[in-house]
Amino acid sequence: MSFAAARGSLPLPIRWLGWIIDVLMILLGAALVVVVFGNVILHAFDKDIAWTTEFGELVMVWITFLGVTAAVQRNLHMAVSELIDLLPEPGPRRIADGIIQLAIGALLALLTWKGAIAADSGWQSELTVTGWPVAIQYFALPVCSAIALIFVAWDLLQIARGVPRQQRYGSSSVATA
Repeated sequence: MSFAAARGSLPLPIRWLGWIIDVLMILLGAALVVVVFGNVILHAFDKDIAWTTEFGELVMVWITFLGVTAAVQRNLHMAVSELIDLLPEPGPRRIADGIIQLAIGALLALLTWKGAIAADSGWQSELTVTGWPVAIQYFALPVCSAIALIFVAWDLLQIARGVPRQQRYGSSSVATA
């Protein structure tokens, strides 16, 4: 079963959330390409878009954290699963999966909390050229961590219901490092 097939079994709000993340990454990436390419073309005429670097940094930070969130949804983040794969199905492997997801959830909750504190302090600082609050860039961490936490919570619920990994994510998404 592919991720697309497994994704079809997700509740509508979680599917929509995943779709929104995918679309945001595409739109932000396209905006970055247009701005940077436009600036390169302008350089040929000794012109410059002054805010390209700041905009590029901001967009790259958001794309990075949105990408992490998309990877968490698809279970495509880096994992060393050799020990888990040695465990027999369903009991011990399900317990190990649950413990791992609980640890990931705890880390995401901490990143959401501490990231929100850091981002909130960024309202007093402004980016040099655009004048935008630095908080816009910093909020990528808590926002995307909170969204990833939703996906982890859903996976924990599925683990508790006894849904095997292959059915939750599809066989093509189980990657080993």
